Amino acid sequence: MTYFDFNSASEQTSFDLIPKGTLVRVRMTIKPGGFDDASQGWTGGYATRSSSTGSVYLNCEFVVTDGEFARRKMWSLIGLHSPKGPEWANMGRTMVKAILNSARNVQPSDNSQAAQNARRISGFADLDGIEFLGKVDWDKDQNGQDKAVIKAAVTPDHKDYAAAMGAPRAPAPVSAVPAANAYAQATGRAPVPGRPSWAQ
Repeated sequence: MTYFDFNSASEQTSFDLIPKGTLVRVRMTIKPGGFDDASQGWTGGYATRSSSTGSVYLNCEFVVTDGEFARRKMWSLIGLHSPKGPEWANMGRTMVKAILNSARNVQPSDNSQAAQNARRISGFADLDGIEFLGKVDWDKDQNGQDKAVIKAAVTPDHKDYAAAMGAPRAPAPVSAVPAANAYAQATGRAPVPGRPSWAQ
């Protein structure tokens, strides 16, 4: 077989947009933009600053991890700062909070200490590679064509969350987290292995 014989090449796959409103499990990665602002805690070069508008954002790629649309990619921005005012940054913070609730199976109404810890990150590196349940929306690209985007994370209070994430609907009992820490403090042994740092 030579390169120029295309009879054995694969058939084209469909690039129809993922329907609006579809719930998909996605892995988010951040394309580093090289912008840091230590006063805000933005380090590691994850943020991007627009040379034309001065806005700062996370340039994010979302890859569907399973199901009918597995391996399909979408791109969206998460706002960090806009010279026009706080609205864009507030929208970005709302999005990140929902992503953390979704990824870490935390009810939005849960204000326990464990839930509050789950909504904290040590830096943007904690978001790079995070998996959560996203809701597909459509937006326009620079040519006015429709494109699929992720603008919202689906949290555990949604009726389809448990089935889509393949996880139990209720998070682990809050008492289990302090108990693990109490055991570690009392015995001097390491916290329970396999438990993420925010749940220690």
